[in-house]
Amino acid sequence: MTELADFARVAAGDHGLCIASTLRADDTIHSSLVNAGVLAHPTLGHDVAAYVAIGGSRKLTHLRARPHATLTARTGWDWATVDGTAELIGPDDPYAGIDGEALRLLLRAIFTAAGGTHDDWPTYDRVMLEERRTAVLITPGRVYSNS
Repeated sequence: MTELADFARVAAGDHGLCIASTLRADDTIHSSLVNAGVLAHPTLGHDVAAYVAIGGSRKLTHLRARPHATLTARTGWDWATVDGTAELIGPDDPYAGIDGEALRLLLRAIFTAAGGTHDDWPTYDRVMLEERRTAVLITPGRVYSNS
């Protein structure tokens, strides 16, 4: 059985690069490239797959209306997919127990879980705020792979 740890391993093989898929209003799939990783849910504690989306993006519009998402990671011919319910936490998507400071730290945690590093965290924080970045947390309903 494939586990979320398997997804994390495959995602780490290519710097967290993953394809994020959401459902449009016309029942077609919208896919884009994101950096994703695995971390503990900030208030509930269970592990989730997560990425950060820019405010105003189509992904967020789709997820607000239909909160289901799929993330697929690949390294070479190995791939793993997480499919599940998405939660949004950001300036346009308030979440109980997450204030501005907790959001700032959550965005950093997602970035580092996806393999990111930064030499100037204050600038990173400023840009995340200016771009109204939102955390997308996916609680797995299914995790599957080719291994």
